[in-house]
Amino acid sequence: MFSFLKPLLATILVVAPIVQAYSSPGACSGACWAHDPAIAKRSDGTYFKFNTGGGIEIATASAIEGPWTLVGYSCLSSNVILNANNTFQAPDVSLVDGVYHLYYAVSTFGSQVSEIGLATSTTLEPGSWTDLGATGVASTSAKPYNAIDPNLILVGSTYLLNFGSFWQDIYQVALNSAATKTAGTSAYNIEYDSGGDHPCEGSFMFYYDGYYYLLWSHGICCNYETTLPAAGAEYMIKMCRSTSATSGFVDKSGTACLSSGGTILLESHGVVYGPGGQGVLYDSSLGYVLYYHYADTNDGLADADYLFGWNVLTWSDGWPVV
Repeated sequence: MFSFLKPLLATILVVAPIVQAYSSPGACSGACWAHDPAIAKRSDGTYFKFNTGGGIEIATASAIEGPWTLVGYSCLSSNVILNANNTFQAPDVSLVDGVYHLYYAVSTFGSQVSEIGLATSTTLEPGSWTDLGATGVASTSAKPYNAIDPNLILVGSTYLLNFGSFWQDIYQVALNSAATKTAGTSAYNIEYDSGGDHPCEGSFMFYYDGYYYLLWSHGICCNYETTLPAAGAEYMIKMCRSTSATSGFVDKSGTACLSSGGTILLESHGVVYGPGGQGVLYDSSLGYVLYYHYADTNDGLADADYLFGWNVLTWSDGWPVV
């Protein structure tokens, strides 16, 4: 971290509102850099970590705490309509009928001209990915949403894709039975914050004990080393839940997710700054694990300094707790 930022950050953290006690991130060793991570655990016990960067970076480990080893990239070929100046972002990995699906976004930072693509593999290994290209989820300035940050969930026999960033926030659309293309129905809004520039993105949905939990990253994600946000405006992880995967999401107070609702699951605390880009992995040995990226204020605030964070979730009154 640049030395002049340390006293500034310390001042901001001192005057920030007191927050609840959170568990520190779990241990991590090796290639612990992360940005919008996606975690998958293969049947042989190998963990795979996918990151925004270099055409989607891939690291592996025998345990979630590492040591992580950078093994390569997914080598996406951009079989989408956008031009080569765009970057691959925000991977999401799911197992679909024995084949791993890696959904990714193609866009540039802050642009609404975006598209979501799909690559598949039977092994998760670098060099094994086949880029199937566009899924049919795309956006321009004519759309109410930005088609980035994909997240797949299977509900019964229906595959749903959650996505969105700023503009009108988080949307959802049904995919076909192979989870490769849209099913031909329109996307619909499932979360909206009317405040400011609607800084909600990176949604992730999972099911637990009768409820679908919708998580998203709220706030400013990046470039902390050049422009530090006002206290509380940096990334944090918020949540709502519903008994339906498609509508009716509310926060702990009962406020609708479509009416600026959202309960904080994890925010800046201690040396952890701006946690977000999150997902949840069900691990047979650990239970439900929240993973995310964050900046360690002792190490640096630049995007290149972000670290992989994870915590085993506990539960209180039907809500996840870090």
